[in-house]
Amino acid sequence: MLSRREHSFRELLQKLTLKGFQRDAVEELLNEFVELGWQSDQRFAESYSRSRLQKGFGPVRIQYELRERGIDKGLNKVFDEAPDWQTLLSELHSKKYGAQAPTDMKERAKRIRFFQHKGFTHDMIKQLFNQMS
Repeated sequence: MLSRREHSFRELLQKLTLKGFQRDAVEELLNEFVELGWQSDQRFAESYSRSRLQKGFGPVRIQYELRERGIDKGLNKVFDEAPDWQTLLSELHSKKYGAQAPTDMKERAKRIRFFQHKGFTHDMIKQLFNQMS
């Protein structure tokens, strides 16, 4: 499994126990993998976050998905330098909606829901729309 992509400790534990392996044996083996450097939650978090960032996801969504996979560290510890979330949000808006601002409240609400689903905070979205006005 690790030869194809990085996995978190929790992911590997769940996958292997679902395949019928004893939990204690799997934990012991995975701890050995960690000691040897074959499995690293830090490396997984960096790789996963980078891929989600490239797909246009925001900090809230990435953090949630990392927690789901057993990574409790903050995003600030994942990236060497923090991404410019506002620039990413602007690029995502341009890609999806072009350069024009929402024309009415219904359209604005629709865009807000889309960006919140992607994992951007209300403040980030508000700042985006303020820049467009």
